[in-house]
Amino acid sequence: MLYPNPQKQHPKISETAWISENAVIVGDVTIGENVYVAHNVIIRADEPGSSIVIGDNCNVQDAVIIHGLGGSKVDIKNNTSLAHGCIVHGPCTIGERCFVGFGAVVFDCNIGDDVVILHNSTVRAVDIPSCKVVTDGQVITEQKLVDELDDICHNLEKFKASVIDANLELVEGYCKLAQDSD
Repeated sequence: MLYPNPQKQHPKISETAWISENAVIVGDVTIGENVYVAHNVIIRADEPGSSIVIGDNCNVQDAVIIHGLGGSKVDIKNNTSLAHGCIVHGPCTIGERCFVGFGAVVFDCNIGDDVVILHNSTVRAVDIPSCKVVTDGQVITEQKLVDELDDICHNLEKFKASVIDANLELVEGYCKLAQDSD
């Protein structure tokens, strides 16, 4: 369901994106090419001056919440995966080819390219450089903790790519299904 926000801004969604019929998208939201937005997702840019941009080839999996505080932006770059039930809250920038795991919370931070934030972790008020890993359940709320993060390994690189590939196949399949039923 697509809704304008109180400022009468409407979502802008690429024709090549696939949006579940029960996803809720409100306000100044831009969704790029080949994006998969799964069931029960909420993407909300309704506070004054908030905006959300989701780049090409991203996937926003079941029950993800993306919201921006008034005057803030959430910017999710290309080829990024937001896994089931995570929360991304603006202000926030997430770089290209990132993965945010199940139940993770990301708020008020800048995440570089190729970062993996694993399941049930919290990242708040920090800048994480490219190619780092936040492990399962880890809490990163001070910049000094960022210096201790490990670099991404080959297995996680392969995992990230496989998640993107699987979700691009879903976009293609669901879009084809919709065309066939017309």
